[in-house]
Amino acid sequence: MSHVVKRLLLGLGVNPVVHEVEENDEEGVDGELQAAVIAANNKNNEAVFIGGKFFGGLDRIMATHISGELVPILKQAGALWL
Repeated sequence: MSHVVKRLLLGLGVNPVVHEVEENDEEGVDGELQAAVIAANNKNNEAVFIGGKFFGGLDRIMATHISGELVPILKQAGALWL
């Protein structure tokens, strides 16, 4: 997860779980994560899951935050207790 996404979530009061995958370990990564990254056409291989479901990468997180939709999504997933 990029530093930007992590800082945004921490700033909102979410304690994100971060799993970083080294390039040489990519073959062992779960197929769902690989499919999610490919589906998002994400160059940096960033994949954000909210409530156990693939949400998107940095662009989707930022767009959702700017539109004001991110906090309700996090609340619904139980990741935010406001």
